Amino acid sequence: MKRWFAAFALALALTAVTRAANDIFDFEVLRYRAKMLADAPYAPPLPVPDWVRHLSYDEHRLIQFDATRTLWRREGLPFQVQFFHPGFVLTNTVQVSTVKHRQAHVIEFDRKFFNYDRLKVGPLPPTMGFAGLRVLYPLNHPDDELGSFVGASYFRFLCERAVYGLSARGLAINTGGKAPEEFPLFTAFWLERPGAHDKTFTMYALLDGASVTGAYRFVIAPGPETVMEVHASIYFRHGVDVAGFAPLTSMYWHGENSAQPTGDFRPEVHDSDGLQIATGAGEWLWRPLTNPASPRVAVFADENPRGFGLLQRDRNFDHYQDLEAQYHSRPSGWVEPIGKWGRGAVRLVELPTPNEFNDNIVAFWVPEQLPPPGEPVTLEYKLHWALDQIRPPAGYVVGTRHGRSPNEEGVERFVVDFDGSYLNKQKADPAIEQVLTVGDGAKLIHSAVQKNPFNGTWRVSFALKPDGSGKPVELRCFLRKQPHALTETWSYLWQP
Repeated sequence: MKRWFAAFALALALTAVTRAANDIFDFEVLRYRAKMLADAPYAPPLPVPDWVRHLSYDEHRLIQFDATRTLWRREGLPFQVQFFHPGFVLTNTVQVSTVKHRQAHVIEFDRKFFNYDRLKVGPLPPTMGFAGLRVLYPLNHPDDELGSFVGASYFRFLCERAVYGLSARGLAINTGGKAPEEFPLFTAFWLERPGAHDKTFTMYALLDGASVTGAYRFVIAPGPETVMEVHASIYFRHGVDVAGFAPLTSMYWHGENSAQPTGDFRPEVHDSDGLQIATGAGEWLWRPLTNPASPRVAVFADENPRGFGLLQRDRNFDHYQDLEAQYHSRPSGWVEPIGKWGRGAVRLVELPTPNEFNDNIVAFWVPEQLPPPGEPVTLEYKLHWALDQIRPPAGYVVGTRHGRSPNEEGVERFVVDFDGSYLNKQKADPAIEQVLTVGDGAKLIHSAVQKNPFNGTWRVSFALKPDGSGKPVELRCFLRKQPHALTETWSYLWQP
């Protein structure tokens, strides 16, 4: 009872702040609200009505948004918004407001927004809020869905010709760390009313969680490549094990470098097939994703990174053979820092998954040091959603394959294919060499590089024999023609 009363009291206080902010709203007002919220003890959001919380999956699917009530549709504005109804697993709600000339106006929940089909509807308070929202824009056709914010701090967006794939998050807390993972919530959104000819859409979000609060501004520019400019001010209530900024979440079940599950007709199933990093020192890294037997975390230390992302590099339909899921059309996500982020690391978390329905891949930036509670972490970056690849200026990896040698007992074989405009035009040249590094845990038996005469790529093949220790082996490889590196660096963790 005391916990409920404390949450109710804080909700009333925040409501008062919200209505005061209705008189004037901008990012500085939101920053101040996040800072004040961080100074108060965390209060979990008030629950939705019991009947909403206990809706089954099928019952929740019966509830559909009434398209005639789409925000800004009557005005014919280029960006329009619809709302998600709470229920099933979506039991945390967000308050939504519109902003025009710095004046904010709350959109109260109204059952008239939704069609409930044959569902028996219980009480629905106007203060309940929504489960999230979707943004519409004529990306390929009128009324196309551009992106959505729904669930914790998750959001995902599309570019032209793409289908939904990986997601982004506002923040990752203790992901892949020793402490239990936290999922802070976007609890409120403010949507700037777009102009009749606007090509960008601006919205704001308030983040709240047990360890952290934050103020976010998103400026969204849709197109062949949809680009979001993200400005975040984040306040920690106390220290955390892992603070992950600009996180991307994806799925990798199986691909060319893994065994194909029995019974699946599709050669590959994944939203993304690799982590790409452009380091502050100018090196480009490519880390093929895997579906590991047990959780594992890779850390790539860096200073002032130029970018990182989870990419779907393979766009060949024949490699997926899925007309429904269309994995070949899932967008890549690329984080481009604005300004200097300092020292830290890109962290990759890979979890085992038995199917394609679980997101098991997370990548994010971890700063070397966080400020003390009360002082903000201010971060700006561009988040690119694209089908066209963000590639290094030199050559890049187009294939990673791994298998056992039938003629050499205990020997494992790897094949890495590189491509690029320069490499593709080069004839067989003995001056082009592989630079291969094998970490502790295995011995290099032999290696070779050769031009592929059938498609113009270059193939590095090598064989390893594990030393029996069972240690995971770090592998690195790139092509060089003295004194120049011709490709990005292939980085792989092999578990014998």
